Amino acid sequence: MRVVRKHKISCFVIACDEEDRIERCLESLAGWVDELIVLDSGSEDSTVAIAKKYCSLVSQTNWPGYGVQRNRALDLCQHDWVLNIDADEVMSDALKAEIDQVLSIEHPTFNLIKIKWRTYFFGKPLKYGRYSSPQGKLFLKTGARFKARQVHETLLLPNEQSITLKHSLSHFSWRDYQHLQEKHLKYACLLAQEKFNQGQTSSLNYACLRFFTDFIQQYLLRLGCLDGWRGFLMAIVIGRYSFDKYAALNELVIRVKNS
Repeated sequence: MRVVRKHKISCFVIACDEEDRIERCLESLAGWVDELIVLDSGSEDSTVAIAKKYCSLVSQTNWPGYGVQRNRALDLCQHDWVLNIDADEVMSDALKAEIDQVLSIEHPTFNLIKIKWRTYFFGKPLKYGRYSSPQGKLFLKTGARFKARQVHETLLLPNEQSITLKHSLSHFSWRDYQHLQEKHLKYACLLAQEKFNQGQTSSLNYACLRFFTDFIQQYLLRLGCLDGWRGFLMAIVIGRYSFDKYAALNELVIRVKNS
């Protein structure tokens, strides 16, 4: 017997030029969530047209950064529980059934539901490391906001009480290896600019040190080594991401000194 969920869910997806993967995402949500919203930031492909096939609301705006954009989308949500899904993520039937189960009680004692990522890398999921960790995806809207950051925007909840689900969210973050490197470099430069604006500095020596410390953390401390060659390669990618972040910050500092 199917469990009846007692709490309505609004779901939002922020997107831009995602025509190659947003449909699979929206198909997994349509008809299950009570409100499905896409906030687009200037797509030049068919993302908006695809979204209109599935969503109760499709809105278009400029791009102010991830944190502000997620807050804009959050403000459009009508229901108390909000699911924050990206265009590269797909919900399984088992995961949806588990959410229905935990939200079948009248008065939940939690306000945040964390869902483990099942991140695919070179055709297979990573079982360990950063890209398998639980993500705060479903939350009670009351008092919730995202940090207004360009990237890695943290969800802020008053009196956070969380649970973590058993089933995972399929995550197809990278279209190919080139996209992986471009995405990480973009995020690294955005974070470098943010750190620079806060008055932080760096050096090339520190950037090199962070490559090795982040590699070790991912490969050994977070057990990425158990993912075989995929785990080794992902540890290198994460190490390089950290190197690029602090090398870019160093370049910003040098540029100001030489101006």
